[in-house]
Amino acid sequence: MKLYTHPTAPNPRRVHVFLSEKNIEVERITVDLQTGEHKSPEFIQKNSHGQIPVLELDDGSYLSESIAICRYFEALHPMPTMFGSTPKDIGRIDMHLRRTELMLMRNIGVSWVNGPIVAKMAAGRFVQIPEAKEQSDAAVNAYYQKMDGELAGRKMIAGDDYSIADITAMCAIDFAEQLVGLKPDIELEHLARWRGEVANRPSARQNPL
Repeated sequence: MKLYTHPTAPNPRRVHVFLSEKNIEVERITVDLQTGEHKSPEFIQKNSHGQIPVLELDDGSYLSESIAICRYFEALHPMPTMFGSTPKDIGRIDMHLRRTELMLMRNIGVSWVNGPIVAKMAAGRFVQIPEAKEQSDAAVNAYYQKMDGELAGRKMIAGDDYSIADITAMCAIDFAEQLVGLKPDIELEHLARWRGEVANRPSARQNPL
């Protein structure tokens, strides 16, 4: 198998961390995002949406979308589980995963597209909307506060056990802090405690942003 990816993009990084947690080795092929390799005709044959990550299977077929790839590997290697082992755990983890994607990652993405780095890196590719960035920045900071309140009552995002929800939130917040300028307030002590714990896991240290 081959994983078409990029080390600093948050969605591919989710897969990298997940694979490290599972102790699974997969050949990685770095896709050059700055030159638009992911939008090339050759890459579109692998993923018609022109996005990474993409997993090429041994039979020559392809899987895209980070969570779909992680679920594939979870089915192949169930333990340690990252998606839950009981019906209740599975449902709870998926609930928090979806919330993180829809309410945190999506708004970080809006702030990224409308921010200064994209303005320099992809001039002319996007019409930037300052008002959209103001709204998404506010939504991200509000979600940080919500996370802090929830983490006051549990160790990890979806309970006491580390899961794909933690991987997703960590990758999103690291990207937001380092490349979008959306760092959580230092007064959010429970969020800070959680960030320290997940950042110190071997899987995170092996796959830095």
